[in-house]
Amino acid sequence: MKSTTTILSLFIMFFMVNFSVHAQTQWNVDEPHAKVTFSTVHNTISDVAGLFTDFDATITAAEADFSDAVFELSIDASSLDTHVKMRDDHLKSEDFFHVEEYPTITFKSTSIEKAGEKNHYKLKGDLTIHGVTKTVTMDMWYRGTIENPDNNDLIAGFKVSGTLNRLDFNVGPDFPESLISNEVLIVADGEFIKQ
Repeated sequence: MKSTTTILSLFIMFFMVNFSVHAQTQWNVDEPHAKVTFSTVHNTISDVAGLFTDFDATITAAEADFSDAVFELSIDASSLDTHVKMRDDHLKSEDFFHVEEYPTITFKSTSIEKAGEKNHYKLKGDLTIHGVTKTVTMDMWYRGTIENPDNNDLIAGFKVSGTLNRLDFNVGPDFPESLISNEVLIVADGEFIKQ
């Protein structure tokens, strides 16, 4: 009986240690130190850039190098801002994002693989824009983790970038590439605080 109790105690201890080692940790975006931007080519001769000012993002990971990270991002499509109101209103209309019908842009990663240099990864996931969901692959750079000297919070930095085809998401199908490039560069860069 004593040996059975000892074995049971050891099993429970092993389970608890194993669980703590592989426990998932959540990191929440620090919005004042983060941004989601996009850029397209206008008339084949100039870049037009913008950003989304209202978004939320989380990361869940057990590994210190974030090699098992799951990223989730939610964007308020109506927060689109190119610093030109007339253009913003047009982009929010039925011609492009149709934000009244499709108010939210979302991304959730489904896999992550190391790529090339240290702390560089290929991040694959499901992106939903304009009610259309497609699997996309983005480049991710884990830029490191520091401790905030003011409050001892752990802060991790990431940059995720990639090029999308707007027509894959039925955004602006009536506007030719000679006017607005089909390819859109997306860059999300920011700090995340360990919870």
